[in-house]
Amino acid sequence: MNRLLLAAAVLILAALPLLPATPEFWITHLNYIGLASLVVLGLVVLTGIGGLTSFGQAAFVGLGAYATAWLTTAQAWSPWAALLMGLLITFAVAYVLGAITLRLSGHYLPLGTIAWCLSLYYLFGNLEFLGQYDGIASIVPIEFFGVSLGKGRHIYYLIWTFVLLSMWATRNLLDSRPGRAIRALKSGGGMAESFGIDMAGYKVIIFVYAALLACVSGWLYAHMQRAVSPSPFGLNYGIEYLFMAVVGGAGSVWGAVIGSGLILTLKDQLQNVLPKILDTSGNFELIVFGILMILVLQYARDGVWPILSTWWSAMTGKSDRRRMAPPPRAPALPQRARPEKGTLVLEVDAIRKEFGGLVAVNDISFSLKAGEIMGLIGPNGAGKSTTFNLITGVLPLTRGSVRFLGERLDVLPSREIARLGVGRTFQHVQLLPTMTVLENVALGAHLRSKVGVLAAALHIERRDEAELLHEAAKQLQRVGLGDYLYEQAGNLALGQQRILEIARALAADPVLLLLDEPAAGLRYKEKQELAKVLGQLRQEGMSILLVEHDMDFVMSLTDHLVVMDFGTKLAEGAPADIQRNPAVLEAYLGGVDDDLEPGAAGGPGRAAAQPSVQGVGA
Repeated sequence: MNRLLLAAAVLILAALPLLPATPEFWITHLNYIGLASLVVLGLVVLTGIGGLTSFGQAAFVGLGAYATAWLTTAQAWSPWAALLMGLLITFAVAYVLGAITLRLSGHYLPLGTIAWCLSLYYLFGNLEFLGQYDGIASIVPIEFFGVSLGKGRHIYYLIWTFVLLSMWATRNLLDSRPGRAIRALKSGGGMAESFGIDMAGYKVIIFVYAALLACVSGWLYAHMQRAVSPSPFGLNYGIEYLFMAVVGGAGSVWGAVIGSGLILTLKDQLQNVLPKILDTSGNFELIVFGILMILVLQYARDGVWPILSTWWSAMTGKSDRRRMAPPPRAPALPQRARPEKGTLVLEVDAIRKEFGGLVAVNDISFSLKAGEIMGLIGPNGAGKSTTFNLITGVLPLTRGSVRFLGERLDVLPSREIARLGVGRTFQHVQLLPTMTVLENVALGAHLRSKVGVLAAALHIERRDEAELLHEAAKQLQRVGLGDYLYEQAGNLALGQQRILEIARALAADPVLLLLDEPAAGLRYKEKQELAKVLGQLRQEGMSILLVEHDMDFVMSLTDHLVVMDFGTKLAEGAPADIQRNPAVLEAYLGGVDDDLEPGAAGGPGRAAAQPSVQGVGA
């Protein structure tokens, strides 16, 4: 949002309670919008960004509300001390529930959130010391430097201060190292694991983050209402919060406020208007909400805020981000020590992979030394990409072993393999299309920084973030994508996306680089530029294992080749020897005519065979 518009909105919010003409109802309504915005903001991170649907956030609101209600009335704690204790309780409960619930996937996850939401709701209503279904009354108001915030116009400022601070912290978080990992949860979890990112850990982190925001909302609610009972913390409110996130824009921070404001305002107006129109007091607003949800999903699937944001950009002539200057120079990130040239880097020993009765990789063995480029070639379906996945821990071995610099890889998860210095690209491009090119590459450098969630949310990681972005920009310049730093990755052509994947892998500073069909979709000149980059990496001591269909590209670049067919190693040797190998010719061409004289046109002699192998895409 334009900063001028943001400043204007904040000034208007701040001025409203000071105007004597402002109705008390407006203040109360804005208070409820602020309280809901805190909960929905957590859902933006959890559901909209992270892709983890939760119907149970109202239960965490209840934890915050009941914790402060009981501690301030029965134990005479101050509200501020009760806030800290409520956050600790919510943290513990959310961590345990998240560690259990987030193991579920598909529709089982939202069903799991419904289950514990109902459990906590009935727990609130059945515990005697919490007043059962009567709840707790006579809660003391919050005091701030001796000033009581018991009135709606006074607590209004505290509520919206928390809302604005939470929005600021959430935006900081999403634009940081952990934020890029969080944004990878929805569609790129497997890819992110290959760059050392603990996806299961980040799921729990955003689950707890959303719960803590809900807890703060509950604390404010209890001291604003001065009483709590179980009814506002049931499943119906959990569904309503999720509805607000979807309507406002589940992928945007401002969508939390827009969605909360729209739904609560509409709900209030419908309760007043529908009985007059229908001449009945039935709860018909739920029907209207259902219709509204269908319309939103049909015509505004990303919510209202992206539409408003696009409209505002068009009105103000917002500058094209692609013309922004590259990140400023920053100190270089630390680099790994490279093994001496000729050192054994990768040793693959009789690896085998079976999918039921299908043998995809059949006892393959080979080794790769430092400063070498090895090609892994063969016809389609030969098992090359499966071999890559076995080396990088994406798939478990049926038997055999893989060693990297003497350490077993086949007993490690993919993120630990990445931590050792193994980088890769993928046969089918795996990028985060809505993130910029620069951010996609910075994701590859995740392990080269230690910035945590708290430092990112408080925006005290600026030096580390500058180093990551500078490294990402440097690798993009290296591969020829320096003019596309702020372009969305999904807008690039397929060939450019493959080059982008290489830049992302290089940002991880690997010792061993596995490239799966990197030249696919590239034009001739682009292939030449890629070959230069790979040749330079070889000179720097990097080891490269390459799967590629373009035989001209492979033969001119590699030091060593391994040929696979139907999961079995067919041949191994120097490119010149492989070009003359009869078994390789048969695998690529379906056999040669034994009746032809050696060296005759079309025969299996070197003059005829070499062009044939080079020209065939495996």
